[in-house]
Amino acid sequence: MDEKKKVIFSGIQPSGELTLGNYLGALKNWVKLQEEYDCYFCIVDLHAITVRQEPKVLRQKTLEVMALYIAAGIEPEKNTIFIQSHVSAHSEAAWLLNCYTYMGELGRMTQFKEKSKKYGDNIGAGLFDYPVLMASDILLYGADLVPVGSDQKQHLEITRDIAERFNNAYSPTFTVPEPYIAESGARVMDLQEPTKKMSKSGDNPNGNILILDPPEVIRKKINRAVTDSVGIVRFTDEQPGVKNLMTILRVLTGLSYEDMEKKYEGKGYAQFKKDVAEAIVEELLPIQDKVKIILADKKYLEEIYKKGAEKATYVSNKMLRKMQKKIGFIPV
Repeated sequence: MDEKKKVIFSGIQPSGELTLGNYLGALKNWVKLQEEYDCYFCIVDLHAITVRQEPKVLRQKTLEVMALYIAAGIEPEKNTIFIQSHVSAHSEAAWLLNCYTYMGELGRMTQFKEKSKKYGDNIGAGLFDYPVLMASDILLYGADLVPVGSDQKQHLEITRDIAERFNNAYSPTFTVPEPYIAESGARVMDLQEPTKKMSKSGDNPNGNILILDPPEVIRKKINRAVTDSVGIVRFTDEQPGVKNLMTILRVLTGLSYEDMEKKYEGKGYAQFKKDVAEAIVEELLPIQDKVKIILADKKYLEEIYKKGAEKATYVSNKMLRKMQKKIGFIPV
């Protein structure tokens, strides 16, 4: 009998455009996980509305993110790919878990603190509360592992705390998830401010490379990427701009930092930047072509998200019923 595969849950918001950082830090690694794990890959549209979205654009971006998942190599036959709002258990479980979450721990979340500075008094309750929705996303599927970057560990910690609190209040109900840190992942930094993570909500469009940027745009952005006056390709924290470009090149080509330093010795940055740009173009062009084909086939996308919602609903509802029963609700 086959050993039961461990469960992985992950998702991306359909707000803004997905960047090279999303691709190298998440999607490219997810593709490797699908052989070994039982994967649930979600388009987290409920999370997206913590900040006001244009309805038409949100619908368009939701399908675009799904097409990007598939174009990047995530196979619908091997994984559960679904849209968060299609599975009502996420919202329902989030309310239940709210009652096991403390205001103080939500107030300490770094992302909330940063965003509340940005939005001031006009901050919605959803922005304060969304770590609880994130916890329900993960706990409903009995996820053993959650792929996270170093900047997202705090969200997983609160999920673990909520799970343990519920388990202690009643009896073991949830799997307490562990972080999955990919060996070959990359934290891609902003091209204009290389001490900050590349973000789809970044202020300067030259700071990020979008997965769907045309080749000429990619080349221009890499050419404009901030380096320094040192003129030496070297992997060091003292040269954050160069270090960032070297990280991108390593993940895309497998070339070691040591080999890069030798290859570009005494050559300045021009050829180095050109090679980084070409490596990105070569990686993203086939994905861009596939996305166009997938987005043109609305029926195919509909089949995938309906099938995904069906499987996700079945699995999540079983956990939701278990939660309700333990809390003391009367089953229908």
